[in-house]
Amino acid sequence: MALFPTSGTSPGTSPGGTSSGGASGIRTGVAGVGGLAGRAAGGQTFSPLAGITQRPPLSGGLPAASLGGKLQISNDEFVQLRDFIYAQSGIFIAEARKYLVENRLNNRIKALNLKSFGEYYYYLRFDPNRREELTKLFEVITTNETSFWRNPPQLQIFQDKVLTGELDKLRRAGQKKLRIWSAGCSTGEEPYTLAIILHEVLKSEISTWDIRITANDLSEAVLAAARKGVYSTYALRTTPRDIVTRYFIEEGGNYRIDPRMKRLIAFGPINLSDKMMLKRVERSNIIFCRNVIIYFDEEMKRQVIESFYDNLLPGGCMLIGHSESLHNISRAFKPEYHAGTIVYRKEG
Repeated sequence: MALFPTSGTSPGTSPGGTSSGGASGIRTGVAGVGGLAGRAAGGQTFSPLAGITQRPPLSGGLPAASLGGKLQISNDEFVQLRDFIYAQSGIFIAEARKYLVENRLNNRIKALNLKSFGEYYYYLRFDPNRREELTKLFEVITTNETSFWRNPPQLQIFQDKVLTGELDKLRRAGQKKLRIWSAGCSTGEEPYTLAIILHEVLKSEISTWDIRITANDLSEAVLAAARKGVYSTYALRTTPRDIVTRYFIEEGGNYRIDPRMKRLIAFGPINLSDKMMLKRVERSNIIFCRNVIIYFDEEMKRQVIESFYDNLLPGGCMLIGHSESLHNISRAFKPEYHAGTIVYRKEG
């Protein structure tokens, strides 16, 4: 999953350093956490705005300025929406990205027949249909640039070192149960890649193992695409041709994933900012969270990484994106340095 780039400025503070009156910084909706649509991983529903039944008057009552039929967002409206998005998802949108908020939300505002970004903000907070719109909001502000076999050197280390070592350890202990968590799975390329690697390593032995890959994302739309499991040639651009031949079925120019891979994966929404939701995820031997935390501010990074550490079983490993680092974020993990990647291990 890719999101808007972040900056070090905390939400609730305007560029001039004064309080914006925005959210406190506790988010509830990153990388597929169920909170954004009001549904937790276990199916429970909740409302972060429970008890609020009345919509306050719109500030100023004036529509936003428009240019050529396109609404323009004011600084105050941007701060309101930025802080709201952070509070709901942990995604912090830097001031320099204000134009992206303006561009991407114009169609949503028009679809709802609203007249300004201020009206849209109040719709998100108080309208009876706000949960449905929250889902659409996060689908609009997130992008999902990914592919199968992304970062091949890292995946090779995962296959040769991390996975093989974990399987050997579990065999010796007589525990053929493996849990992998793909946090921020986007449209499914990462968890399906991991499922293929498991088949490649275990071969026929895989039928004797209890294996589950938990795959979560913020967006219900990308999860629907992941469950469908049909991909373009572009999504397979870095995938070895023999892997494509063995694990995909060509259909009219697209490629459908082998149903055996689907049986290893449980897709579901999750909000990485919701500590209680993260605690409900089954404890993992291995966690993949690539190209997600780079879009969080420092406080949110620490919160999420701490939750990952707590989720990992003793001796478990975490892999993050090649441009991401735990420097100044956490010293709990023992880093293991390999050519092309760093593996973060929980000692024990």
